[in-house]
Amino acid sequence: MTDPYFAGLEAALKRAGLHRPVLVIDRERLDRNIDRMVAGLPKGTRLRIVDKSLPAPALIGHILKRTGSDRLMTFHLPVTLTMLKAFPQAELLFGKPMPVPAAAQALEQAEGAEKQGLLQRTVWLIDTAERLAAYGALAARLGIVLRIAIEVDAGVRRGGVATPEELHALLEAARRLPSLKIEGLMAYEAHIAEVPGARAEQAKVTERLDRFIAMLRPEERQIINTGGSKTLSLYGGGTHANDVSAGSGFVLPSDFDTPGLAGFEAAAFIATPVLKVGEAHVPGPALLSRGLKALGLFPRRCCYIYGGNWLARPVYPPGVRENRIWGKSSNQQFLTVPPDLALSPDDIVFFRPTQSEAVLQHFGPIAVFADGEIVDWWQPLPTG
Repeated sequence: MTDPYFAGLEAALKRAGLHRPVLVIDRERLDRNIDRMVAGLPKGTRLRIVDKSLPAPALIGHILKRTGSDRLMTFHLPVTLTMLKAFPQAELLFGKPMPVPAAAQALEQAEGAEKQGLLQRTVWLIDTAERLAAYGALAARLGIVLRIAIEVDAGVRRGGVATPEELHALLEAARRLPSLKIEGLMAYEAHIAEVPGARAEQAKVTERLDRFIAMLRPEERQIINTGGSKTLSLYGGGTHANDVSAGSGFVLPSDFDTPGLAGFEAAAFIATPVLKVGEAHVPGPALLSRGLKALGLFPRRCCYIYGGNWLARPVYPPGVRENRIWGKSSNQQFLTVPPDLALSPDDIVFFRPTQSEAVLQHFGPIAVFADGEIVDWWQPLPTG
């Protein structure tokens, strides 16, 4: 049975002359997801948009405008510099510590507004006493003051300050460095959505974060960052964090089909033409194909598509799927075709990405779908 949504999307792509693999974002679904995210924000928090999960400046700009946010979380210095230029009012918080030589290179080479952005609108992340000392020495050598936040371990066990006592010692050391200004904490806690008893784990994370916050002076609490697309809804009763991050949930790749995002809609798809349709065979004697089919291990019909091997799964037409025996190809991927499915060359197969970061950068300009047509193109960030 034809799905009206995908049939309409396919028709719009063909009218736009798109006969190659393309990443499509449904702007109407995106807007509904944005509104759902804003409605679910914990009381008293400000939203910070994650650039790595939405790697296209126009996409980020659209979300910033609709949410009213002026905060970004950034993860890669070339992208950071692009964000500073694209959004001159935005504040950027690093979501991971930058190697000190990389930070030094960026600060030494930057000039004018770019350097001003790195100094005034960027908050650098510190996770150890050694990195604190190195950043302090770098800032002193350059005669600058760097804004910093401390990464604390909220339960992910991926580094960061592990205990309030360790944080207290780090803060005392930072306070003795006039070249560094303490802005607050970053406490990533995406594991909550992945473990049994999410609510109980969320309560533990909140208690752990409160103990870390208690180590800060009032003026050092400008940023108490936590959250993620999968966990924001868990803070409906409130949180002592004042800054929460979200990214992938706005376009909802399949890895984000979690209870915390119930009601959100998939808003990003890969569309690619069918090149060939026919009877499926494996290389070698015909007997081998017949035997695998008789065992139910290999399909009777197949198609080959333009491209493939993406971090994505086929979702339309129904029943089209990958085959473990044939495997994947980045050139002409083999897909199983149901016996009763009417499929022809030049028809379009739709995949749903499993994640948004990196995938959105793979296809060149992103096609924006709204009002039944392709209405715009959003240029993704380079992958380097």
